[in-house]
Amino acid sequence: MTYNINDKGYYGEFGGAYIPEMLYPNVEELRQNYLKIMAEPSFKEEFDQLLKDYVGRPSPLYFAKRLSEKYNTKIYLKREDLNHTGAHKVNNTIGQILMAQRLGKTRIIAETGAGQHGVATATVCALMGMECIVYMGEIDIARQAPNVARMKMLGAKVVPATSGSKTLKDATNEAIRDWINNPVDTHYIIGSVVGPHPYPDMVARFQAVVSEEIKWQLKEKEGTEKPDYVIACVGGGSNAAGAYYHYLEDTDVKLIAVEAAGKGVHSGESAATSVLGKEGIIHGSKTLLMQTKDGQITEPYSISAGLDYPGVGPMHAHLYKTGRAEFVAITDDEAMSSGLELSALEGIIPAIETSHSLAVFEQKTFKPDDIVIVNLSGRGDKDLQNYIDYFKL
Repeated sequence: MTYNINDKGYYGEFGGAYIPEMLYPNVEELRQNYLKIMAEPSFKEEFDQLLKDYVGRPSPLYFAKRLSEKYNTKIYLKREDLNHTGAHKVNNTIGQILMAQRLGKTRIIAETGAGQHGVATATVCALMGMECIVYMGEIDIARQAPNVARMKMLGAKVVPATSGSKTLKDATNEAIRDWINNPVDTHYIIGSVVGPHPYPDMVARFQAVVSEEIKWQLKEKEGTEKPDYVIACVGGGSNAAGAYYHYLEDTDVKLIAVEAAGKGVHSGESAATSVLGKEGIIHGSKTLLMQTKDGQITEPYSISAGLDYPGVGPMHAHLYKTGRAEFVAITDDEAMSSGLELSALEGIIPAIETSHSLAVFEQKTFKPDDIVIVNLSGRGDKDLQNYIDYFKL
């Protein structure tokens, strides 16, 4: 059993490229070139240099002493919140903008939910002097106003998606439409491990810097490269893919994927794809997908704008189906109180997405000598209004 992608672009039975004919040349051009470009010494050098000097990597692996005492286990936080722009998303956008340049593209489009990927895309477009258009659901524009302002300051054009649920899935639909209409000069920077092959693999490889660092950082701190558990939240799943990447084939390391249960897994207002999903095709890949009996996509819900995606990336669908990762669903209420707890115990205000991961400690008991790594995928600045409203701060 392998948990990595195969040469056809599938993780087990999930993945592939189910795309309209109009997009075939774009996707094929990327598929034929992405591994070659990533292997070029000049690409690697520029990517590593920007991660170091611009993003501020490596991000620390922090032993959370008070949190560990409370839950009687060893908890380390991988501090992706300390990256430039405040989340893991920039690891991928740096890689993809360098890819776009080498493919001769001059115009960049992206979709965003929580706005972190939009900000990360607008950031690298400003850095490289490229045109940037970000599609964002109308509802997300309202609930993530600070990120919208940041994108505009960075010179991006933010286009509202006004169809459907007016959230991430609809923003993605709009971005794909744009790409079909502008195939020659445009590169679509997808923000997660979703979409047609080679996107899930390419994004996972750019995010793999997270687990690459965890290995040597943990070796320094604990004398071993292997934690007992790696915990990460999953919407589409790019931060999880990055945190798991170098451990996928090492079954001694247990993987826990945390999804948003919203107001309860079976409340009708949830985004727990692993529990509620059936196999289907969304945004160009075969994966697990929340849908009605006749295959219409059902609207996901989460208090977190980054987790309300109706599917998961094909890598995660495969990890779920094979049992390689344990999937846990966390409600809005559980996530919010865990976010407040981390703030009070460690002086770190996490993004609400990350707060879902932290809530696992209330649900699951770990052994005192277990080494548990939580990928702290983003910081809470963008969610302050949500926290204020929720806790009446």
